[in-house]
Amino acid sequence: MALIVHKYGGTSMGSTERIKNVAARVAKWHDAGHRIVVVPSAMSGETNRLIGLAKEIMSQPDPRELDMIASTGEQVSVGLLAMALLARGKDAVSYTGWQVGIKTDSAFTKARIQSIDDSRVRADLDAGKIVIITGFQGVDDEGNISTLGRGGSDTSAVAIAAALKADECLIYTDVDGVYTTDPRVVSEARRLSKITFEEMLELASLGSKVLQTRSVEFAGNYRVPTRVLSSLTDPLMSLEEEANSGTLISFEEESNMEQAVISGIAFHRDEAKITVLGVPDKPGVAFHILGPISEANIEVDMIIQNQSVDGKTDFTFTVSRNDYQRAMGVLEGVKEEIGASKILGDAKVSKVSAVGVGMRSHVGVASKMFRTLSEEGINIMMISTSEIKISVLIDEKYM
Repeated sequence: MALIVHKYGGTSMGSTERIKNVAARVAKWHDAGHRIVVVPSAMSGETNRLIGLAKEIMSQPDPRELDMIASTGEQVSVGLLAMALLARGKDAVSYTGWQVGIKTDSAFTKARIQSIDDSRVRADLDAGKIVIITGFQGVDDEGNISTLGRGGSDTSAVAIAAALKADECLIYTDVDGVYTTDPRVVSEARRLSKITFEEMLELASLGSKVLQTRSVEFAGNYRVPTRVLSSLTDPLMSLEEEANSGTLISFEEESNMEQAVISGIAFHRDEAKITVLGVPDKPGVAFHILGPISEANIEVDMIIQNQSVDGKTDFTFTVSRNDYQRAMGVLEGVKEEIGASKILGDAKVSKVSAVGVGMRSHVGVASKMFRTLSEEGINIMMISTSEIKISVLIDEKYM
């Protein structure tokens, strides 16, 4: 039968009762003859609690030690789930990421997976066991525990599925699939039965919280069939019904459906805009501004450079709101070196994006979007486009 990876989010693991429901669902798949690997997140709220404790001790926690602390939430989850399966008479075994050889780089709190040793897991699967592995974490070459950043359990699950050449990776969450936009914001949002990897990658990177961006990258790069579905349904529903529920993330060439122009609208509240005024308009200006930002491990999103006036230009870009104060500090430190007259910031902005592979073959999407915003009296601060998306930066109050 098939090798299936199940991933369960924090809400799915939020209480011992829910963990028992997860165990019932996993046991059902195992009873059907499938080989099962499970990657659970920490219990809902636990990672925030652990980080809060660290910040009570140290306002800017040491990244290595923070990873040591934050990684323990998933360790509790895998142990509890293994016990719940053992209590049902299932042969289950739990492992931490480093016990099964998930190797990462040493970028603590934002580590990237470099390799996975699948030998131990395969031996257990061949012996008929259900294998449960901590998400979100691994170990670097020095033996230090590392974490993959918030939402990293999705990445762990898809990476493990890729390493094992799994038939499918099922991402169980508290929603029943991918919607055209967040149904908590727009009640008319509709669930999509299918979406391409390309569209899902754009939606994830633009603020959709259903899947973590890096997990979609893994799924696309290694062609891992991935499905998003709800863990809050009846765990004993029929296998066929469950296997066909949710949203399948597919490859565009495999999809023969009539493609909508726009598949979804994503938004990102946690944006901040920084403008560097009056820098010399000469080769290398962008590097001299963004080089120090990159060295501080701060990711930049939208970028605009104004037209030169009297040999001077203004340079505007966005960063995550969590990195805003740090980025402003970095730029103030190099202000004289880059020849800037002033550095301005605005942490009350949001990004809204329309995404769809149908844009490739349909014209007029941008003009319709801009006309709609104009009619509502909403000013566009920045615009960013790709083949299948249009993003605008607007005042937070209009999001």
